[in-house]
Amino acid sequence: MARPLWLLLSSVVITVVALLAIIALAISFPATVAARVVGLRVRALDTQAISGQIKAQSRPIPNTGGVGIFAGLALPLVLGLLAVRFAPGAVEQFVPSVAPHLPGIAEQTPLAALFVGCVAMLHILGLIDDRKPLGPGLKLVVMIVPAVLVATLGQTRLLTFLDAHAGGPWLSILLTVLWFLVVTNALNFMDNMDGLCGGVAAIASALFLVAALLNGQWFVAACLALLSGALAGFLVLNFPPARIFMGDGGSLVVGFTLAFLTARTTYISPDAAASGGWYATLMPLVVLAIPLYDFAAVVLVRLRHGRSPMVGDLNHLSHRLVRRGLSRRGAVVVIYAFTAVTGLSGLLLAQASPTQAALIGVQVLCMLGAVAIFEFAASSNLPAISFDPKAGLAPRLKGQNAESRIEPGEKQVPLP
Repeated sequence: MARPLWLLLSSVVITVVALLAIIALAISFPATVAARVVGLRVRALDTQAISGQIKAQSRPIPNTGGVGIFAGLALPLVLGLLAVRFAPGAVEQFVPSVAPHLPGIAEQTPLAALFVGCVAMLHILGLIDDRKPLGPGLKLVVMIVPAVLVATLGQTRLLTFLDAHAGGPWLSILLTVLWFLVVTNALNFMDNMDGLCGGVAAIASALFLVAALLNGQWFVAACLALLSGALAGFLVLNFPPARIFMGDGGSLVVGFTLAFLTARTTYISPDAAASGGWYATLMPLVVLAIPLYDFAAVVLVRLRHGRSPMVGDLNHLSHRLVRRGLSRRGAVVVIYAFTAVTGLSGLLLAQASPTQAALIGVQVLCMLGAVAIFEFAASSNLPAISFDPKAGLAPRLKGQNAESRIEPGEKQVPLP
């Protein structure tokens, strides 16, 4: 009989993971506050739409929150690796429970250094784009670089069993790079409403953290704990009504980190009695079903209308829920709930029998189908939207009072 999940985790492991999350939060929150103060002072605020882009009217709110997320994730990771490398004795003295894992942590140092370097590259790219919007083609090329580096130098690849059938690792590398690009952009696309991307990513991170702990992957679990804590610290100021935005300097970091850590996680437990089948490897797709659904739906809508899939608009899931009558905060909370439902379903795959796994798959597909029907069916009954393509601004919905969509503390802005 499979053991209950909570019995597989020791109190020491849970304590260490909780401590890492608290440390990340303790760094992220003040760093986000500082980023907001500096952003207001230097006028690093939400930018106007670029040519061809459609967005709600910009608000005088800093979009520098990614600094707090990056600091909460990268700073404790770098300091921890340096301590293990140069002062292992001190680490054993202050955290004796970690001593048995020090050799494994030291072994992961080169990979961790590569990961931090790639995240820093994307963070800088995002900060530049937040100040002076870059073309989507240039951004895509730069995003490919860290994905290729991790897949080749870092040997972080998906579906490595394909190597024997494809005549080498090229197919696995290609699929891994594609996974990195899709997940990174999916989380970037989710950053379209106050608190949305940070909350969805925090829920997904917490569930992936449980999966990593159950399979004894301490490096992955430590990174996920840091990401969860960093997002929690940021969300204090980003939950609607937001006082700071994460910007691309945050969303690219979050997306790449989730792509990297999901690629590093082993989803099939070494304990055969507690493990599901091959379908456990589908957990990332199920946990991230909502961001991936939004990404696919938005890309298809844009292509259908002859627009670039990489140029923003107001056709995201969150915008459609608002047009269906929800408040902005309500839409964000509903998407949190959707993510939790699919995420918990994905977590159960690791322990499910084939029949249970099939039922989980049907459940997730039914939920996504219901969301799609709610979004797109009877669209003619939705309020019409008009906009100036040159200005890229979406004006007030025709036939609706925009006041009904303004959250407490928000300034009135035209609605998607």
